[in-house]
Amino acid sequence: MKILMLHGINHNMFGKRDPKQYGTITLDEIDAGLRALGKELGTEIESFQTNDEGAMCDRIHQGYTDKVDAVLINAGAWTHYSYGIRDALAILTCPIVELHMSNIHAREEFRHKSVFAEIVRGQICGFGSDSYTLALRAAVSAVNASAVNAAKKS
Repeated sequence: MKILMLHGINHNMFGKRDPKQYGTITLDEIDAGLRALGKELGTEIESFQTNDEGAMCDRIHQGYTDKVDAVLINAGAWTHYSYGIRDALAILTCPIVELHMSNIHAREEFRHKSVFAEIVRGQICGFGSDSYTLALRAAVSAVNASAVNAAKKS
């Protein structure tokens, strides 16, 4: 199983940016934790971070071409307004799990809406860096459930 982890805008600054909201964990530490859990769960995690919206869309397109089994996405601020990323995600046929370290529903009003909500399997937010591991477990579960359902239909 191969899962693509997409990190959005400003996530390269985790550990430095607003530690009250995001803690002091770095992106490298988050990715290392995902890879370790992925190994336990029998899946390979490929992580990608960019501050360029077009590059994010290109990487999503590549995920489609590569036939990844699931996508985890923490798009940061793009969550609330990027219809380009939303449309790129809509191309995917695999489960997509949206995640956020902070509880976006308890923050500024503009953060309460996700333009991805209608196309993702689910959203996990508010658990700090644990949001990543919870999202990974949810994605693996969704892929396994899809495989079981496909086998039952055969």
